[in-house]
Amino acid sequence: MDPRHNQLLAALPDDEWARWLPLLEPVTLRYGQVLFESGDTPSSVMFPTTAVVSLSYMTRDGGSAEFAVVGNEGLVGISLFLGGNATPSRALVQSAGLGYRLVASGFKALVEHGGTALQLLLRYTQSLIVQTAQTAACNRHHSIDQQFCRRLLMGLDRAQSDELAMTHEAIANLLGVRREGVTAAAKKLQLAGVIRYHRGHIEVLDRPRLELQACECYAVGKREHQRLLPTQPRAQGPVSLQQALRLAVPVRAAAGLPMAMAA
Repeated sequence: MDPRHNQLLAALPDDEWARWLPLLEPVTLRYGQVLFESGDTPSSVMFPTTAVVSLSYMTRDGGSAEFAVVGNEGLVGISLFLGGNATPSRALVQSAGLGYRLVASGFKALVEHGGTALQLLLRYTQSLIVQTAQTAACNRHHSIDQQFCRRLLMGLDRAQSDELAMTHEAIANLLGVRREGVTAAAKKLQLAGVIRYHRGHIEVLDRPRLELQACECYAVGKREHQRLLPTQPRAQGPVSLQQALRLAVPVRAAAGLPMAMAA
């Protein structure tokens, strides 16, 4: 899959894209795979294309609550860009799929070039802060039914279809609520014909009605993301392998990475 299925990578202008391309490594992300734990310093950043990653905080007694979701609109490992390195959160693959990995040293060297990439990362960081703030407000002030609808919509925005592979228990862990509350919320939506639930899969039958059932937190977060970041990939000109390798030479040298050889 083309790395530019990730919206951040798709928004890079041709000259910057040519420097990034040789450093990107395709990876398959498995459901339940932990990309990093709380307190870890990520060894790389991840740009999902079809996978979806959940960012959550863990408590000492083993509890957890999700504060952000990352799909093909963003990246995982933002602490490397911000300079803090270690992260207080856990990154868990919520939906299996594909992505592209970029080692930490290469990522930092690319960011130090500044330009459009730096501006994109700053705006994405602001979008992630908004998502975190809205999640905190939603968890405090809105019902489990509304939280459940918001989380389904966030999953749909990053999914490849109208079906989500999520159990009631998994959703309860993400929201930090009891499983019984999620089961009751799902039953209401199923009886109303909004969703169909079967064997750990939730199929959304009526998205407009689902949006009506959600609180304002979903729409606020989506509007802010669309304001901060391009919603349509920019047209990309062809980049030859030789051109990409040539432009990547100073980046690899700065990052201490081996020089790539043309075929």
